Amino acid sequence: MLVRSMFGMISAYLLGSIPFGYLLVKYVFTDRLDVRTIGSRSIGATNVSRIAGAKGGVLTGLLDIGKGMAAVLFAGKLTANDPWWMGWAVACAVTGHIFPIWIGFRGGKGVATGAGGYLLLSPLAVVSGLALWAVVVYAKRYVSLGSIFATASIPFWIWFWEGKVLRHPPQEIEPLIVTAAVTGGLIIFRHRENIRRLLAGTERKLGARLS
Repeated sequence: MLVRSMFGMISAYLLGSIPFGYLLVKYVFTDRLDVRTIGSRSIGATNVSRIAGAKGGVLTGLLDIGKGMAAVLFAGKLTANDPWWMGWAVACAVTGHIFPIWIGFRGGKGVATGAGGYLLLSPLAVVSGLALWAVVVYAKRYVSLGSIFATASIPFWIWFWEGKVLRHPPQEIEPLIVTAAVTGGLIIFRHRENIRRLLAGTERKLGARLS
């Protein structure tokens, strides 16, 4: 069981490491441009959209969501749907997205990949986090700020929906809350430069394109 579980975690990291945004910008939408050299220097959907437009951003986001979902499904298959290992699979996939082995450990922020994983583990929590993200982005026009608030809220939403509303047993809820908190910590840490720019008033707003 332990060997299969560890294999699942390694696989989750490698899945998360697939740099879809980097590949799409470099080989589909531009002539060999490295997306990490412009904008926020991230390989995620928001930065991709600044170069490739909405089409590139949406495609990147969907593929990154798929990485998180695939990691959870594979871990579940290997561990008989053990919630601890499935939750850690999300953390590993997000780690892979942030530090991808294939492109020198310089990746994205991990929001979409984390959302994809928890969309399978606690869909109501993700929907609630997405609603919060939309409210913050609509009000402030900063995608990064919305992502930080939404990510930080996921453990609470899991506790609320899975524990208080659906009344799932603690042994199912606690692993999701703990791993969501760890995953959220990784994502927020990766947003540290965005936080500095937000505090300085220099963060790029939604819809702004590179000049």
